[in-house]
Amino acid sequence: MDKRTVDELSIEELERILMLKKREARAKQWRRLAAEGRVIQQPEHHSLTGEEEALKGPFSPVKLEPFGAKPPSKAKRKRDWARIREGVLLTLEIGALLALIVVLILSFANLRFLNREAAQALEMSTPTPTPVIDVTILPGRPAPPSGDVPASYRDLIRPMPPIPIPTPAPGAPTRIVIPAIGVDAPVVEGDGWEELKRGVGHHIGSANPGEKGNMVLSGHNDIFGEVFRDLEKLDLGDEIIVYSGDVPYKYVVKAKRIVDPTDISIMAPTGKPIVTLITCYPYMIDTHRLVIVGELAQ
Repeated sequence: MDKRTVDELSIEELERILMLKKREARAKQWRRLAAEGRVIQQPEHHSLTGEEEALKGPFSPVKLEPFGAKPPSKAKRKRDWARIREGVLLTLEIGALLALIVVLILSFANLRFLNREAAQALEMSTPTPTPVIDVTILPGRPAPPSGDVPASYRDLIRPMPPIPIPTPAPGAPTRIVIPAIGVDAPVVEGDGWEELKRGVGHHIGSANPGEKGNMVLSGHNDIFGEVFRDLEKLDLGDEIIVYSGDVPYKYVVKAKRIVDPTDISIMAPTGKPIVTLITCYPYMIDTHRLVIVGELAQ
């Protein structure tokens, strides 16, 4: 064994040792890649000197190629399935989003159609007498009447006696203005489905502006002009101005309530002049009624 130090070796000897180290590293790399199922292609040999041929090992720089028919690894298959799954989920999410957009567009288109119909009705209609009605549910329902109440539910309803509908008198309300929420709408006699298409409905038999008693006014919040859309934004102390012809009567908000549609007690007569505003609640769901009560300002 040569025990000389590095300083004692010549340049040629050092180059020879370095070449041997590289050969050993290549052989080690080849063994590792061969164990992984790969093959090598050795390049064509160039002519070597005798000394290089002696140092030449069995291995040369190689180009690694994958083994021809070896199937993909388990990890790769998992990655492929993950990509496919993510693609399917993304497609479903995009489809659901597009469906939601279509539903919203159709809903708003339907609302615009109803609002146009209400505007045309306001331009073309004139007040007409309304037939006698039975009050079993608060006005302002979001759908047209669907027929009689089923017999199995009639015992749960407290009907009021029929109220004859008079011809609108000179003292009847004709206009309502609520400055806080930007309402300025006509008031028509009656609060049925057809009447509320034309504006705010005055419940037949309830008090007139300025009179002692309960003046009941109803309006829609999501169709036919959405006249009472922002009624829930009213605060205590806000003003409600109801006109009878050219004469204004100012009321001040004193209470806000949410009640069931069958709670007709809010329409009962009172001993002092008040106005009761009614609309469906909540917006676009309409399972209850929002009630605003105002007292005549002195």
